[in-house]
Amino acid sequence: MSMPFYVAPEQLMEDRADYARKGIARGRSLIGVTYEEGILIVAENASNTLRKVSEIYDRIAFAGVGKYNEFDQLRIAGVRHADLKGYSFSRDDVDARSLANQYAQMLGQIFTHEMKPMEVEILVAEINQEGGSPSGQLFHILYDGTVKDHSDFAVLGGDAEVIFERFSKTYSDSLTLRDGIQSAINALAGPDRILEPDDLEVAELSHVNGRRAFRRIEGDELLGLMPS
Repeated sequence: MSMPFYVAPEQLMEDRADYARKGIARGRSLIGVTYEEGILIVAENASNTLRKVSEIYDRIAFAGVGKYNEFDQLRIAGVRHADLKGYSFSRDDVDARSLANQYAQMLGQIFTHEMKPMEVEILVAEINQEGGSPSGQLFHILYDGTVKDHSDFAVLGGDAEVIFERFSKTYSDSLTLRDGIQSAINALAGPDRILEPDDLEVAELSHVNGRRAFRRIEGDELLGLMPS
């Protein structure tokens, strides 16, 4: 009887983390940022059919980077969880914090027990019910279930560290919608590229939009808000 091949647990976890990080790094990045009226999400996405940014519930948005089919499964699970909780209790009981914790448990379970981890990072964003400062909260969930919460901005995907450095130089807590879009696009593009409207997916969560705060910004409106 042959002995099973032994791999130290810490080496196994490190190999899985490396695999997930490499898969995520092949994708394009996105930025989620709070601005004066809510939360803005700007993603580099040249596809006209695959959405990286979506609505989850009244004041909650979802964004993902990495393998589309994997983070879209998570999006669908989040919509079902939010709908069931809102129907069973109250719409006000649905919040991004509990949703982020659910995602963290799912990703952590898969990372620890499955052969292949999910090659994704996701962002769950929620604006405050009553307005005020900060405008909302951002929950950044990693492939292994780690949760990072932010009240200013978060960068996910590909060249996240480089883009974070670029964006942090122009970020302020009083950004307008126009300033936020232009700063995010400049940070995503860097000094050597120019991003066109067709290369981008932009959405906001804003109190101005009413109960369903999620709204996509595209077409001529996006063109008018982009850097000149």
